[in-house]
Amino acid sequence: MASILFNETGYPPDVIELQLAHQERNEVRAAYNRARRLDERRKMMQAWADYLDRLRTGETVVVPFRRPA
Repeated sequence: MASILFNETGYPPDVIELQLAHQERNEVRAAYNRARRLDERRKMMQAWADYLDRLRTGETVVVPFRRPA
């Protein structure tokens, strides 16, 4: 759910993958990625926390899925 929200709101794919700790296929690149783009990642995670707070307080409404009859 977080990945979809981040992609839909325009965060760079590399930042999303770094934060979600998805496996980097290139081992050399993976070794250098651990602490990269921290400012962007912090902002992204604050946006996620704000979104979860809005869900909790009822500011944002989640529409339930309907199962086919």
